[in-house]
Amino acid sequence: MTSIEILVATTSGNTEYLADQLADQLQQQGYTARVHYEPDYTDLVETITDETLWIGCIASHGAGDYADSMLAFADDLHAKKPRLEPLQYAVIAVGDSCYDTYCAAGRDFDEKLANAGAKRVIERLEIDMSQDDPEEKASTWLGSLLAHL
Repeated sequence: MTSIEILVATTSGNTEYLADQLADQLQQQGYTARVHYEPDYTDLVETITDETLWIGCIASHGAGDYADSMLAFADDLHAKKPRLEPLQYAVIAVGDSCYDTYCAAGRDFDEKLANAGAKRVIERLEIDMSQDDPEEKASTWLGSLLAHL
């Protein structure tokens, strides 16, 4: 059974709410999903197996930076450059298209995991908080993700 770890980068709480919704939907489908509101790099990297799936719910903050809840994790990911071959992952990038750094942190997270050898299960979802219905868009995307597992 796939171990689903939902990593949250949020400042205002919107992405946290989205992660909770995803976890609920996954549990309704019979999956075990753990939400990490302040992801711990060492804990998450050391427990990766062939059955591990990370879902990154990543909000961009400020000039395209990671939100505070995930700053330490992102710093470690950048500095330590781990090899993550057994890992499967998917990313939901959240931003506001009125900024030129729209979804920059989510795009960076996607790129770093791919460069580390992790396997992208499905294309990154980008949610525009100024235009999209985040729950509806994420729910549709989750259905596609589950079809690939």
